[in-house]
Formats: sequence, C-alpha cells, structure tokens
Amino acid sequence: MKTLRSLALGLAVTTGLALVPVAGFAAGASDTDAERQARWTEIATSIFGDRKIEPTDSLIKVDAPGRAMDAALVPIILTMPEKDRIKGVHFIIDDNPSPYAAHFTFGPAADPGELKLRVRINNYTNVHAVAETTDGKLYEAAKFVKASGGCSAPMGMSDEEAMRGMGDMKMKFSGDAQSGKPVEATLMIRHPNFSGMQMNQVTRDYTPARYINKLTVSYGDANVFTMDGDISISSNPVINFAFVPKGSGPIKVAATDNQGGQWQHSFTAPSPSN
Repeated sequence: MKTLRSLALGLAVTTGLALVPVAGFAAGASDTDAERQARWTEIATSIFGDRKIEPTDSLIKVDAPGRAMDAALVPIILTMPEKDRIKGVHFIIDDNPSPYAAHFTFGPAADPGELKLRVRINNYTNVHAVAETTDGKLYEAAKFVKASGGCSAPMGMSDEEAMRGMGDMKMKFSGDAQSGKPVEATLMIRHPNFSGMQMNQVTRDYTPARYINKLTVSYGDANVFTMDGDISISSNPVINFAFVPKGSGPIKVAATDNQGGQWQHSFTAPSPSN
C-alpha cells in the first residue's frame, strides 16, 4: 500500500507553490456520475492496488453535510457498527488535490465504533471511507459533498500567528469511566496544517505546506490509534475517538509534521470504576 504523500497524484505539495491538478484530473460540479466513478477507480487502484473493495451499508457509514458551511472545516463522522471487525479506516476525498486524507489504524485499547474529524474539501466531490476488517477485506461507503476552495482558504491571520503555540494539545473526556466500557475523548491540537495552497496575505507568496503527518495515541502501554495524515486535515485538528480503559495509565499523544516538528503530551485519563 502506498503512503499518503506518494498519492498526491501529480501535485507538487511540498514546494510551497500552488497545487494545480494535472490534465485529466480536473473535477467540478458538472462532472457526471461516470466521471466520478472513473476518478474513484483510479484513486482506489493507486492506494489499494488490485484488492477488491466491496460496498457496504453496515460496516462503515459516512455522515457529512450535503453542502459544507465552511469548506475549510467540514465535519465528518465515521460510524462502524460492527466495530469488533474493524482493523483500520482510510478516508479519501476524491477531488482534493491530494485525495488520501487520512489512514487510521486501531490498536488494542481502541473502541473503533465512531470517529469524528474535520477536513478541507476543495470541490464538489464524493468522499469515501474504506474500512479494513481484521480478516484483511475492504469495504467502502461514500457521500457526496458540495464544497469549494477549502484547501486554499486563507487562515484569517498571519502565518506567524497561525504557528504560535504549534504543538499545544488539549483533551476532553465525556462520561464516567467504567472498566471495560468505552470512554469518549476529544483531542485538540494547535497546528496550522498549511496545505501549500494558501497565499500569505502580506507577501503574496504561497505558504509552504506544513501539516501533521503522523499522530499516535496510546493508553498506558496499549495503542489506541495511529493516524497518517495529509493536507486535507483542517487546521488545528480536532479528533473525537473512544478508548477502553483497562487498569490505569495516562493517555499519551505523539505528533510529527512533514517539516520535522515533534510534540508529545500526556493526559490523565479518567480512572475506571468497577
């Protein structure tokens, strides 16, 4: 399986220049269903090779707005009702400059019933969630989202302001912790996740891409999930997930970005009651 960065599909992400789709990959609101299916087939082959991907309406579901209120902050909910069968999830935004938005791999401390995240969407597009089951099979669900310009949307502040406090993290827990039952958590990370398509409003140059490319969350000595990310994750990422508290141990978060930034934080997890 190829890495996220190798799947930019002909787009120069790391140069700091504007990202321009190569010929044959332009997409828009007027695309036909056949054109969108051809686009997805090409992307799926690039990521998964010749592995079969079966449609599903039960193993994974995608909840996304039909029309985005803010294309740079589009809320996505991935629900996996048969969570015990899920090994990982791939999230793909078909018509983004770099479609492969994120790959989540779940560990033994995870409760993979639901994930929430915020993404950038650059065009009217299908988004695909591909669940990988513990027996190695792939199942996909899709949703069509109307959005425009999310990858190039300005931050509304200077680059220096956007990078201030980079790597700071917060985590919130909801509900009482009970041994063996999942606890919901919300992780917030301060990071601009520059896409490489945003123009500096002062210099009029494009800000070089700088985004979180690896995120690891663990509970005690057990992994909760690992996320490989790309430019489609929104600035100041917020990820909602669940973990299963067994025994005791802090929640540890380690993040890296594509320019060598590294950050680690530890949070006190709620102690499970019997």
